[in-house]
Amino acid sequence: MEELFTLKDLLLQGDIKGALIIVEELEEMSRNDIIKTIRSYAVILLLHLIKQQAENRTTRSWDVSMRNSVREIQRENKRRKAGGYYLTREELQETLAEAYLNAIDQASLEVEEGRYEAQELEKLVNCDEIINYALDLISPGESN
Repeated sequence: MEELFTLKDLLLQGDIKGALIIVEELEEMSRNDIIKTIRSYAVILLLHLIKQQAENRTTRSWDVSMRNSVREIQRENKRRKAGGYYLTREELQETLAEAYLNAIDQASLEVEEGRYEAQELEKLVNCDEIINYALDLISPGESN
């Protein structure tokens, strides 16, 4: 909120260059919040994909959770007024890769009732396959 007051003061003073710096900072803060939200939903999506692959099964609960996560990621990533997306397909893939570490840790507590440590579980699943599948779910037919 302080940034908005600073921006207002800079504009009133006619300091356009200083105001643009504040605008860029605000844009970056907003983008970081969007990425953080997407990453949170990505952890949930990846968690269930890891469990599906490790246990070679699914449940309705996992499927619903995955669909909800995909919808939320798509909603967060969509630019409403300007159109387009905040994150490109490559940036989404990078965000999924970052979220994967948290997802594998969480999955280690849930797969076969916590039978595996995260490092053991990583050997049972295919990280690239899971991330690419998640990316396809999030951005089907998208070429951004």
